Amino acid sequence: MTIVAVLPGDGIGAEVIASSVRVLTALRPDVTYETAPVGGAALKLGLPAFPDETRALCDRSAALLFGAVGLPEYDQLPLDQRPERALFALRKDYGLFANLRPVRVFPGLEAASTLRSEVVAGLDLIVVRELTGGIYFGTPKEQRIGSDGVREAVDTMFYRAPEIERIARIAFDLARKRRRRLASVDKQNILQSSVLWRTIASELAADYADVVVEHLLVDNAAMQLVRRPTSFDVILTENMFGDILSDEAAMLTGSIGNLPSASLGTRRTAQGTFGMYEPISGSAPDIAGQGVANPTAAILSGALLLRYSLSDDENARRIERAIDRTFADGHRTRDLAPADGEWLDTGAFTAEVLKRL
Repeated sequence: MTIVAVLPGDGIGAEVIASSVRVLTALRPDVTYETAPVGGAALKLGLPAFPDETRALCDRSAALLFGAVGLPEYDQLPLDQRPERALFALRKDYGLFANLRPVRVFPGLEAASTLRSEVVAGLDLIVVRELTGGIYFGTPKEQRIGSDGVREAVDTMFYRAPEIERIARIAFDLARKRRRRLASVDKQNILQSSVLWRTIASELAADYADVVVEHLLVDNAAMQLVRRPTSFDVILTENMFGDILSDEAAMLTGSIGNLPSASLGTRRTAQGTFGMYEPISGSAPDIAGQGVANPTAAILSGALLLRYSLSDDENARRIERAIDRTFADGHRTRDLAPADGEWLDTGAFTAEVLKRL
């Protein structure tokens, strides 16, 4: 029996993941979709953010379909007591070091971008983000009182060569399957970790002579993403830079609600590569329960789940084509509609996608 662990989480997570499960069930009714609490939803039950029962479900699953975690009532607590603790635990405990974030401007949505339509038309890139190292996981990481009695804080950006090499190889291999262009992003003029990053990326480039490599400082990369976004194909970068740049890239498409992601590691199952699949939009508690959340990213995350963890590229493509046709036929969620235009709620938009499968 093939099991997918469904972890809706907080805020709009439950709403958009329900849409994704509807689509997945229509195409793969042979899969068992089991739901478990995580994040703030678990904390409200008096459980840890990543309960043992949820972990046990993840252990026996072929893939994880994850909504989002984070609620404002927990923001002032230490990280290990907040909903976000679950997300970091999932990434670290399952070794999900490779985060893939495809960024596309869907035909018909060019005007939804805040950039001119001709600047973003045809945009199709992927951000390959290292996910289990860097400043988010390096130690020491703490607030403390200095020797002079002044409050201070420290975060540590730390990378080892094998961590950089394994994520870089994934990016280079992806580039070979796409348009053979790779932009490696760092801050080597300031950070020693970035000096190592650029050195290893440059060394690996010799193994991929058919891939054109461009090295960019992160501040310049941010600028070029809005200046010449369609020139990018594969963007390779470390954890924090990838977090920031992929959110910027999302808005080029008109909405952060359009961007799916896949987080992959080295674990293999009988069906494919074990991974976690999630929209990158976050929990958005300010719009939760209103039926206005854009389910596109969650539905497309389900497509990535089929492709990588269930080795079902045919049905993954069916989902992607259905999303394309839904937008091409003029259907919009609230975040993508003109100020005075018509839009569909979360469930109605999902129904339109289902019609086009």
